[in-house]
Amino acid sequence: MENWDEVRTAYQVARMGTVSGAAEVLGVHHATVIRHIDAIEARLGVKLFQRHARGYTPTEAGQDLLRVAQATDDQFSQLVGRLKGQGDDVSGELVVTSLASFAPMMVPALKQFQDMHPGLIIRYLTGDRLFRLEYGEAHVAVRAGNAPDQPDNVVQPFMKQQIGLYAAKSYAEKHGLLKGADDIPNHRFVGQDDEGSRAPFSRWLRANAPAEAIAFRCTDGATLKAAVRSGAGIGFMAAWEARQEPDLVEMMAPQEDWEGTLWLVTHVDLHRTTKVQAFLKFLKEQVKDWQL
Repeated sequence: MENWDEVRTAYQVARMGTVSGAAEVLGVHHATVIRHIDAIEARLGVKLFQRHARGYTPTEAGQDLLRVAQATDDQFSQLVGRLKGQGDDVSGELVVTSLASFAPMMVPALKQFQDMHPGLIIRYLTGDRLFRLEYGEAHVAVRAGNAPDQPDNVVQPFMKQQIGLYAAKSYAEKHGLLKGADDIPNHRFVGQDDEGSRAPFSRWLRANAPAEAIAFRCTDGATLKAAVRSGAGIGFMAAWEARQEPDLVEMMAPQEDWEGTLWLVTHVDLHRTTKVQAFLKFLKEQVKDWQL
């Protein structure tokens, strides 16, 4: 294709569905978008879009072009991500991602690392979404659960999290303490709504507690912890988190088979860069002092 600008414009029109939406993304006038679409359709001799009152819908030919443009855009994003990670000094952006629940441990560490390298801009991305390292969305990911198995990632064990059973003082005052596994049917528990969860502690709870005892069920960890704090029942929490909660009571001490593993994940293209290696080394030293 002689004019990549026209292909890029068609891609954005297909993605956004409207000329105005594509114009905003591209930072051009809507007339430029229309001119590019007319030009590429004339050059190819096919209609790429059906025009209607609500916007533009790709034709079959338009869908074919969209797939090619998407692949090209993804490859370019991947290249940009790799280039951002190159260099012999620790400067520019460092993008780190983890679950939001791990932020109280990560934020002080990131701040200390930034103090050591004043030219560094930290971007700390949290959430349940897996940020795509292969597209340069992050330099380093801290992930929980089973070892990530994406073929282009470098995966290293980071740490074990002790997990215990806790309840709010208000729950303990009303229902009493948990007197071992035999006392489980006499209590109410907060658990995950996903019965297929492979988390070791979730499997243990499903195996040891009657279904009716798991009376409050949640779809994410933050809500589960909020339910425990509110007195809805006994629930699992990382020991280091629970120690910071004066209104929580330990109902059952952490057990080895409840432990969760955290992994350090980097993409093979960025793993050996100076910035990533410096941060990995720093983080592995930091974790030795964390009370987990």
